[in-house]
Amino acid sequence: MRKLTLLILLSSYMLTVYAQFQPIDLPLYAGEIPYRKVSTQQEQVQVNDIMVVRTVQEPRVQVFLPSKSNATGQAVVICPGGGYGVLAYDWEGLDIAKWLNSHGIAGIVLKYRLPSAESQTEPHMVPLTDAKRAMRLVRSKAAEWNIDPAKIGIMGFSAGGHLASSLATHFDSGNASSADVVERQSSRPDFAILAYPVISFDPSYTHIGSRNNLIGQNPEPKWVEYFSNERQVTEDTPPSFLFHAQDDATVPVSHSIRFFEALTQHKVPAEMHVYPTGGHGFSLSINVEGTQKGWMDSCIQWLKALD
Repeated sequence: MRKLTLLILLSSYMLTVYAQFQPIDLPLYAGEIPYRKVSTQQEQVQVNDIMVVRTVQEPRVQVFLPSKSNATGQAVVICPGGGYGVLAYDWEGLDIAKWLNSHGIAGIVLKYRLPSAESQTEPHMVPLTDAKRAMRLVRSKAAEWNIDPAKIGIMGFSAGGHLASSLATHFDSGNASSADVVERQSSRPDFAILAYPVISFDPSYTHIGSRNNLIGQNPEPKWVEYFSNERQVTEDTPPSFLFHAQDDATVPVSHSIRFFEALTQHKVPAEMHVYPTGGHGFSLSINVEGTQKGWMDSCIQWLKALD
């Protein structure tokens, strides 16, 4: 009988330990999802070389926490890229969260909704709304997740970099009178990490696929201006780390350069790395040759310097 009891206790302990290694999976919204309308559209997941997610209907976060003994208190909300048409969910999401964990940083992968006139009333506002909510949600859970609420940043790749830079320039302080504790939190990121980002919707050098997917082929000029984030930088834009390849034929390096120039003009601390090769979409660059492989070490050193 004693052996059986010990086995049961040991099994329970092992299950508890195992559970600690699993990501926390949470919906972004506890109730009504903003801008959602009734449709037959379903989320689709395709797995070949990378996991690609399409037509997200219920935005969520997957939270990867480092062990408490290694935790720095920093956290990063990660926005995978995909031209606002898909999400490169593991390549620029899950893998990045695990890499951050290896440095004691919480990684929160955001499965944000992609613009869709079929399932949304205001498609152009949906990704940014989800990013704001993710930042608020993480800040509201800071104590529970062993995170410093003043050390929560945003990171984005390609079009996810556009979303991250949109949050860095279009944040708000929250609604102090809201009955929802999450909505009371500020959506301002404490720092931004922008990986080969789309920044501008200026037609002379934008990534036209991302622009068309978010604001349409014939957008109102006010939305071109609003989402050209190099024009939206202020003194309150958070410190930023940018990296890009000079030979990027998909999203020209001028996106990062112009954002860096705007940050400098407004005296916002920023660090930028431009690599001669790497092309577009190199993520952790594990199986790719070139000096762009060094961005990870540089980024970690920058994050440490923020403290």
